[in-house]
Amino acid sequence: MDKYTGKRLDGRYEIRELIGVGGMAYVYRCYDIIDDREVSIKILKDEYLHNADFSRRFKNESKAIAMLSHPNIVKVYDVSFGDVIQYIVMEYIDGITLKEYISQQGVVDWKTTIHLVSQILSALQHAHQHGVIHRDIKPQNIMLTEDGTIKVTDFGIARLSDNNTRTMTDQAIGSVHYIAPEQARGSVTDGQSDIYSVGVILYEMLTGKLPFDAENAVSVAIMQMQSTPKMPREINPNIPKGLEEITLKAMQKNTGLRYKSAAEMLQALKTFEENPDITFEYRCFVDNQPTRYVEKIPKTQPQRPQPNPTNAEEGYGDDFDNMDFDNRGPEVQKRPASTVKSENKPQRQPVATATAVKEPKKNTGKFIAVGVSIGVGVVAVIILLFVFLGNMGSNSQPEVEVPNFVGQQLVDVQSNPDYSFNFKIEKQYDEDKEMGEILDQDPKAGSMKVKADATITLYVNGSDTPITVPSIIGDTEDVAKQKVIDANLYPQVYYIEDETGEAGKVKSTYPNVGEEVEIGSVVNIYVVRESTENDIEVPNVIGMTLEDAKKELDKRGLKYSVSTDKNSDKPKDEVIDQSPLAGGMVEKDYVVNLTVSEGIPQSKSYVFYVDLPAAETNPVDIRVVVDGIVDTTNSRSNVIPAYNSTFTIELEGTGTSSVVVEIDGKKYRVYEVNFDDQSVRNTESYDYVPQHTEPAVTDEPTTEPPTTEPPTQATTEPGEEHVE
Repeated sequence: MDKYTGKRLDGRYEIRELIGVGGMAYVYRCYDIIDDREVSIKILKDEYLHNADFSRRFKNESKAIAMLSHPNIVKVYDVSFGDVIQYIVMEYIDGITLKEYISQQGVVDWKTTIHLVSQILSALQHAHQHGVIHRDIKPQNIMLTEDGTIKVTDFGIARLSDNNTRTMTDQAIGSVHYIAPEQARGSVTDGQSDIYSVGVILYEMLTGKLPFDAENAVSVAIMQMQSTPKMPREINPNIPKGLEEITLKAMQKNTGLRYKSAAEMLQALKTFEENPDITFEYRCFVDNQPTRYVEKIPKTQPQRPQPNPTNAEEGYGDDFDNMDFDNRGPEVQKRPASTVKSENKPQRQPVATATAVKEPKKNTGKFIAVGVSIGVGVVAVIILLFVFLGNMGSNSQPEVEVPNFVGQQLVDVQSNPDYSFNFKIEKQYDEDKEMGEILDQDPKAGSMKVKADATITLYVNGSDTPITVPSIIGDTEDVAKQKVIDANLYPQVYYIEDETGEAGKVKSTYPNVGEEVEIGSVVNIYVVRESTENDIEVPNVIGMTLEDAKKELDKRGLKYSVSTDKNSDKPKDEVIDQSPLAGGMVEKDYVVNLTVSEGIPQSKSYVFYVDLPAAETNPVDIRVVVDGIVDTTNSRSNVIPAYNSTFTIELEGTGTSSVVVEIDGKKYRVYEVNFDDQSVRNTESYDYVPQHTEPAVTDEPTTEPPTTEPPTQATTEPGEEHVE
């Protein structure tokens, strides 16, 4: 038995069994005695407790999931980052991994595939809208319950999209069979990198095979960057043509040809589901010669023969957080590398030269061995030369004067095709400036010449200004609270029993001391309270009305203070938080802090679709302005209307909002969105005039086109459920 099973963690979580072991953590099935529910707890391994990189990744996971709330993303209930143990308390999922399901099924029928992949995309759409890029989407990190519900897990190497999302180390590369080409190169990653991974999962489910496989992770990574996968319908002729097109578009190596967002890919799947005979005529790869594209692959066009790599069966050392769940279905047997036959491996084509090759007359085996050695050396030299030339290419960029970005909106700068700089975004806050306005830059405008692809830091006005959690360990409660308030943070005190700590002093905090958080964030302060025979157990009054909570506290000889939450969506006067939490031991007449709701209406999400000028084949920039503020989440650049006839906008709010859609800086559509009754009304429309064409009329509204409403959910047969 391991050292945790059978123990109680922090007096609350009964650890019942070990259910998974990953690269940096153990996962246990536990029972929460306070909330009376099963949970899973991920505990960082002891050997990584003081490893800065692993600790950072572990904290990244908790932060990434904690800010998300979606039915297809595993929930986080609690976290602890102490010096002795670090753990994350999550929703317990009773099911198997999607990888195990694929292994059991071999090939998954396309209707089930769409049902499952749509849920993955819905989860990613939510994550991307909150600035979280997963970066390790793979079937091993996706759980499947008995009722067919998907749960995306393991945000261990997730990054916030506002940060520098360049993959810097092999530990952060993700699983090589599913990573996007830009991730394999160590380039900047974004939401489109997750979409590529979904495309690989789609390919694997429909064909029963991975698109790329080899004996080692490096070879697979090179194939992700350079090779073309075998057409899915060559492996499984039962795949509908339109679904094959969706799969290949998601897996495009050129991000400009890939789906721009999870919402766009999800819409394509819904369109296909409504009409399985549809073809999209996407631009696709036609072979693995130097890259070239066509508008549509003719049905009669012969395909270039492709090698048929063996299906990957794990064990290459690239799945850093791969969880091996016990009793979850038949095991996937690992096959030694020596059993992979060479004829199944993709072969590099020989380079033609002007020198004739003479057939050896003797010592054939020796020549073959020498040839293999030379071949391996040549491949290594080619890879090094590729990196060297890539560096030379970047060094040969022309130098330009640093432009002045101060005063501009970030979305305008990022969408400007004249700028090829790598922008690093830092947040500051100035209440007198507009949100999203650039306040400062480094280097300064006109101060020097830089290369066209140089990194420029932009300091952007935002409310998430980073603040460092002050040092309060060992302080009294009052002193600690004041320090937190002085740092523009909000203190939340919790009382704990700890024989190793001094009563009345701060034992720990979350987030940890020295960690950067957003301005106004809550800092949990854990204060040691000495237990006595006269202590009273604090009751759980969360969910009660204020009057009922007062009666319960009066009955136990406790006092109370009341504060209100203006942003809560709970009914008016409902208790939504308390301090100390239920189960804590306090003295008689102790003041329990109650937080009650003011009953503000709940924010609602709404999705609608904007028609685009379908005849335009050139890329355009689309800017969305909501109630006078630029919406950077929905705004997009380099959209080709001919390939994307509609543009998806997803908003969240209350009441009514005005939404202005601009194309290339000119007003195109104006909408009124009513979140309460879930409707949209097109109030103004303007003709689209290409940039290269002189406008024929003034900027006057045209006849209102019909507004594209969100598709209603159709009644389906069992096994063909639509996913919202």
